[in-house]
Amino acid sequence: MTAQPVILVDTRSGVRTLTLNRPDKLNAANNDLILTLTRELQAADADDSVRVIVITAAGRGFCAGQDLGDVSGDHVDFTHHLNTTYNPLIRALRNTGKPVITAVNGIAAGAGASLGLAGDIRLWAQSAAMTQVFSNIALIPDSGSTWFLPRLVGYHRAFELMAFAQKVTADDALKLGLCEHVFPDETFHADVQAYAERLAARPANALKLTKQALQASMTGTLDDALDQESVLQQKAGDSWEHKEGLSAFAEKRPANFVK
Repeated sequence: MTAQPVILVDTRSGVRTLTLNRPDKLNAANNDLILTLTRELQAADADDSVRVIVITAAGRGFCAGQDLGDVSGDHVDFTHHLNTTYNPLIRALRNTGKPVITAVNGIAAGAGASLGLAGDIRLWAQSAAMTQVFSNIALIPDSGSTWFLPRLVGYHRAFELMAFAQKVTADDALKLGLCEHVFPDETFHADVQAYAERLAARPANALKLTKQALQASMTGTLDDALDQESVLQQKAGDSWEHKEGLSAFAEKRPANFVK
């Protein structure tokens, strides 16, 4: 019997969907899954036909976190493990110039929660839930959670969620700003595809520059942001997309940003 790929790849209407495919393990992340997902993200970033990337999962769980069978024993080198697996994955996700949607279709725990939070847009199924489960095994949150979560909910709420490994439901996630939309379970993947196709129709270069400006603003000053905007706006203004937008406005028609 041929082994199933750990990441399923599908491309439709400019949307590249990468599906975690270890459903019998609630998509717990082993080295093969992490490294393959990183490679597929990089391949999607390099493919001009791809305008939006979606990360979702097969089965009833998004990602239950690290597969502990891969990191067990008395002397685990956690630093090496993170620096060769999760850290390159999160960097690849955040550094792509294309919009990344994380479509959380079930439990997202530990590093799976970090992955779910890392998208530019987070879409959740009604049955989805997140937990920063690290403290249950006396570890600290990693894979970017200590950066993402306090920026979304503030230091104090982030610490509480991490300290008690509290489970956050989809409704609470929406209230807290951990996701942008919640869709019904029975239509979730179709709703995500429709949303992603709408995003894929937007101006790709402008969105790439917007991502660049937003990410720089997270660690810079207002003056830094103003300087960055002036440079990136010139790049946006020199593009064919801008000309098409102006023409569409003048002609009172929808703009076509897909060549």
